[in-house]
Amino acid sequence: MEEPGFWDDPDKSTRLVREAKHLKDEVDTYHQLEQAYEDIQVMIQMGMEEDDASLIPEIEQMLDEFSQTLENMRMKLLLSGEYDAYDAILRLNAGAGGTESCDWCSMLYRMYCRWAEKHGFKVEVLDFLDGEEAGIKSVTIQVSGENAYGYLRSEHGVHRLVRISPFNAAGKRQTSFVSCDVMPDIKEDIDIEINPDDIRVDTYRSSGAGGQHINKTSSAIRITHYPTGIVVTCQNERSQFQNKDKAMQMLKAKLYMLKQEEQAAKAAGIRGDVKDNGWGSQIRSYVLQPYTMVKDLRTGQESGNVDAVLDGALDDFISAYLRWMSLGCPDRHARSEE
Repeated sequence: MEEPGFWDDPDKSTRLVREAKHLKDEVDTYHQLEQAYEDIQVMIQMGMEEDDASLIPEIEQMLDEFSQTLENMRMKLLLSGEYDAYDAILRLNAGAGGTESCDWCSMLYRMYCRWAEKHGFKVEVLDFLDGEEAGIKSVTIQVSGENAYGYLRSEHGVHRLVRISPFNAAGKRQTSFVSCDVMPDIKEDIDIEINPDDIRVDTYRSSGAGGQHINKTSSAIRITHYPTGIVVTCQNERSQFQNKDKAMQMLKAKLYMLKQEEQAAKAAGIRGDVKDNGWGSQIRSYVLQPYTMVKDLRTGQESGNVDAVLDGALDDFISAYLRWMSLGCPDRHARSEE
């Protein structure tokens, strides 16, 4: 029997073509940096020889562009994880705080959509549940683009917001929480055995924006895995079968990542604790009152421009996380501030 050719395996061929493009882009960027460095040197030399101060603004702009390109390339070099190049599936769940947390969930949803838009990534909503009064109770999105998971894995954890609540008539400061779960969109078959007796599959009517089938048929799927408590949902596909396939794919990816985390924790002699969606478990704080500050409690990265961060300016936090991970995740946490 003739062995299958290269193009007979779509997953493998797509993966290798994507990897080849990635390597070519890296080489091209390196050559661009070399040329930019030489151009900057020539401009500086010209300015010094002719004593021409009018060249300074142009040189400064060239240096800024060079620094930004170098930083972007350095970030990509830090993306060395097994699944960093994959698309990402990101799920937000409103936690303690009621309506305020649902509103916070909608703010984070907008923040990640804006970040993805700025990087040319595609965002697709897989599941959406409105809050009872306002905002979003939970939302699952797929972010597609080069290294999407590698970047967004920095966002995994609980995000804390402190502000004067627009839903509080007394105008008191309120704290709310939203959990963010991120996993790679592993399309190839994963070697994970799932006992049918360990899961419950529920069907329900889709909600939110969608096609004509929305709210007319029970096509949305929710799968609950009893041993781990993991719940995955999907409602964006056009049929119940497609939603079930996607949900099972998500469940297998989640179980695979959980297994890897447990093995890493065991090898390091540490215990991986499950974090509650509330006090004492946050990875990042966003404070709007009495001062403005976003602070990552793992890396210590800060920004006083909260509006820019909530508008998708996450690259500094992502870069700091990747550097922190490359140093072996120092066992220290910055202290949160009120």
